Amino acid sequence: MVNRMRIALILCLAMLGSACGDAPVANTASPLPALETVVVGTAPGAAARSWDGVVEAVQHAELAAQTSGRVTEVTVDVNDRVAAGAVVLRLTAVEQQAGADAARAQLRASEAAAVESQASYARFAALAGKQYVSRLQLDQLRASRDAAVASRDAARAQLAQAGQLADYTTVRAPFAGIVSARHVEPGESLHPGQALLSIYNPDAWRIEVQVPQSEAAAIRSANSAQVQFADGRTLDAAQVTVFPAADPVTHSVGVRVQLGEHAMGLQPGITAKVLFPIGGDSAALRIPRTAMIQRGEVSGVYVLDGQRLSLRQLRVGQTLGREVEVLSGLKPGELVAADPVAALQALTAQRKALGAAHE
Repeated sequence: MVNRMRIALILCLAMLGSACGDAPVANTASPLPALETVVVGTAPGAAARSWDGVVEAVQHAELAAQTSGRVTEVTVDVNDRVAAGAVVLRLTAVEQQAGADAARAQLRASEAAAVESQASYARFAALAGKQYVSRLQLDQLRASRDAAVASRDAARAQLAQAGQLADYTTVRAPFAGIVSARHVEPGESLHPGQALLSIYNPDAWRIEVQVPQSEAAAIRSANSAQVQFADGRTLDAAQVTVFPAADPVTHSVGVRVQLGEHAMGLQPGITAKVLFPIGGDSAALRIPRTAMIQRGEVSGVYVLDGQRLSLRQLRVGQTLGREVEVLSGLKPGELVAADPVAALQALTAQRKALGAAHE
């Protein structure tokens, strides 16, 4: 703990001393221990602007109850893979099955009444041709027949509805995917609309970002993008879609970036940086994030010039995966210590050597 506090104090003092430029922190007369360094160079593809977005699956579904009942079985859990059409949950079907049976019986009665009404109308229609019955009686029988047919059709619709409610007691996966959330347990009573499970397809991904409306035309014209993740991995977008309308509240325009088939191992909800080649400083420099020292709002690196090691303050831009964009403070070709802790230890060793030489 004491060593860490000492290192932090040395770093802070060195940064304060370098606020106006390079701060030499060792005499060049004593050789420095070997240090791993990084050559500062212009980053390829730095002429771009970036926005943060959230990864989402192209196919994702929030399964909800479509009928009331009690959960009898949940066949899957979080992280389980399911096939399209596989049963993932079952509800009690007593009420729904009883409703279906009642609708089926009502349909049989309505069909019998419709057959009888049709036969009666046919007999009276034959008698009407011989003028044995009046026109009024025939019209009444026709109306009775039509009412019986309509009642039969309504019974068929009721049976279809009751059968659908019974089918809702068995919940199936709408597509092949992975279960990302489970909201119910066996024994719970459900009502229509209550959340059950969340499923996503891991084979297709996209990211949506909101950009200023002034940049929408340039992004549409470029029609390309690169996605950078926190682990340093980068992917080229398979398709870029700029929405045709701006948000009336934020006045920003949505851009959907479709990732290709090589986007494997992603998870919904993780953040990523989307870079569009629409301008920026093409001479911008980048250094590894691990080479930079950050103390509050002050950023710096150890720069090696021969046997002289100095702590230099930087003005940094955006973080791009494992790298940080340097706006000012470094020049192409300079050597930067890859490990700030090792650089500090090297300085300490050099100071001890200098002190021993002076004694």
